[in-house]
Amino acid sequence: MNAVLPWLVLLPPLLAAITITLGALKRPVAAARLSIGAIALSLAASLILFARDASGVTSFTWLQVGGLAVEFGLRLDPVSLLMLLVVTGVGGAIHVYSWGYLEGDPGRPRYFAGLSLFSFAMLGIVLSSNLLQMFVFWELVGVSSYLLIGFWHARPAAAEASKKAFLTNRVGDFGFLLGLVLVWATTGTLDLGELETRLTVQPGALGTAATAIGLLIFCGAVGKSAQFPLHVWLPDAMEGPTPVSALIHAATMVAAGVYLLSRVFFLLDAPALTVIAWIGGLTALLAALMALQQDDLKRILAYSTLSQLGYMVLAVGVAGTNGTPVAAMYHLATHASFKALLFLGAGSVIHALHHQQDIWRMGGLARRMPVTFLTFLAATLALCGVPPLSGFYSKDVILVLAWEHHASLLFLLVVFVAGLTTAYMFRLLLVVFAGPARSQDPDHAHESPPVMTVPLLLLAVPTVLAGFWGIDAWLGRAYGVAPSPAGSWAEHLIAPFTHAPVPALAGLAAVILGGGVAWGLYRGALRDPLPVHLGRLSRWMRDRFYFDELYDRLIAGTQDAMAWVADAFDRWILAGAVVRGLHGAVELGGRALRLVQTGSLQTYALLLAAGVVLVLAWMLFR
Repeated sequence: MNAVLPWLVLLPPLLAAITITLGALKRPVAAARLSIGAIALSLAASLILFARDASGVTSFTWLQVGGLAVEFGLRLDPVSLLMLLVVTGVGGAIHVYSWGYLEGDPGRPRYFAGLSLFSFAMLGIVLSSNLLQMFVFWELVGVSSYLLIGFWHARPAAAEASKKAFLTNRVGDFGFLLGLVLVWATTGTLDLGELETRLTVQPGALGTAATAIGLLIFCGAVGKSAQFPLHVWLPDAMEGPTPVSALIHAATMVAAGVYLLSRVFFLLDAPALTVIAWIGGLTALLAALMALQQDDLKRILAYSTLSQLGYMVLAVGVAGTNGTPVAAMYHLATHASFKALLFLGAGSVIHALHHQQDIWRMGGLARRMPVTFLTFLAATLALCGVPPLSGFYSKDVILVLAWEHHASLLFLLVVFVAGLTTAYMFRLLLVVFAGPARSQDPDHAHESPPVMTVPLLLLAVPTVLAGFWGIDAWLGRAYGVAPSPAGSWAEHLIAPFTHAPVPALAGLAAVILGGGVAWGLYRGALRDPLPVHLGRLSRWMRDRFYFDELYDRLIAGTQDAMAWVADAFDRWILAGAVVRGLHGAVELGGRALRLVQTGSLQTYALLLAAGVVLVLAWMLFR
């Protein structure tokens, strides 16, 4: 039975996508039911596997070329089992929510087909037993996300955002592919289990290529998880429907990069981990600063996702070669629930305000949308790291990791970003839900229908309680970490303060300070007062530190210049000198030969005689 269940997890979304595309594009209700039913079946199979604590690999020979033999395998262990629950659980809630959010949209069947394809691709990444198979599903995630971000393709902004996401990810994926080639050239295998066993027995098996392999594979994570400097695509992906934003930014696409790093952690050496830690820290800081001055509701949450992903990547880096990626995966699991809840809550607000997304045209929505407000508040507190919500415990593990590994600058950076996170999230909460209505848009707002609020309530459960579910102990078992002695809920509640009081108190102090600053600045504010205090820095934060403009100029100075050279070479060398030159030479030769064809016998006799004389002369004097 355990050999069949992984296929019941993986295949239903694919079958749903195919069935909708071939037979239900004109039947929106049937398409929605097929897609939701497929992800529900995957969730049920995942729950059974999780309950059985299934393990092992189910595989068959997929590809054999020379010395390269690749199995198509589905790998089950505590890490993949947890990720299956995250992807199918959060993804299932988003599927149900989408039914109400896109009601009446003529493209709803196409949307659900793309949603099912995306779910299939993400489940394939989670279950892959080798790097080549993972790369195939990795690219399929990129294709399906392109289709979902550009769902409203008639909007120029959506079409541009989908292309930007696709092309930016190609940069990182090319590095990932080079890393796979280097792994195979060095070890002769791409199987994750075999690689881990070999490197355990022979730690120096990768030789001098170890750092290059780690950094090249990290390039794939930089693209998918939108780390600096390939972070620019993620905020623009907000042009897709809000449930797509929740899917991409919570449990699936952006989480794939962190999941990849946890899967190949045994391949990463000390120099690579140092680079990974600083890239994650820099991303967390830049994104938090950008979020503090955005006015678009979904963009604030997008930059928040960037910042939290930076936390996770930093956690991988500071774990060290003798550590484990448990902290990163723990925060990934808790973040999936409360970030999906935040995006779906934002979608509820946008739906109620008829697609208004400017927070300064909102206000006073707490009393008009109580379910949305309370669930959004819980998710905000979890994201900020307020005890005893789930985000407090997963973020505390990262703080402890940075503190215990003597990464002083990174520890201070993480604490500072925690304060910024609280500041921009309380800014969002106060402006949208508290205070007076800042325009006429909220006057007719009302609570969303149950098909949208029930998923909010369901996601609020792990948002509040996941810190008590022993996720870190479950993940630790996969990496051979001895579990801590089980204690009562009360002991677990205060465990961060008794085990490592400095990181816990520093994180809590950052939350209090950030919340206090936000309360003082934005309580009842009708417009943003921060630009007055920050001046030019505020404009830089609002304009995203001009990374997009920098890349535009960089592309104009490189790609456009190369295109001009290629055009000149094609126009003047190939088309001019070669093609037209040959054409001209043939034409001139033809004209010269045509002059000989006079029609006069005397001329032909003279030419024949001259030819004979030339042949004789050549034979006599050679």
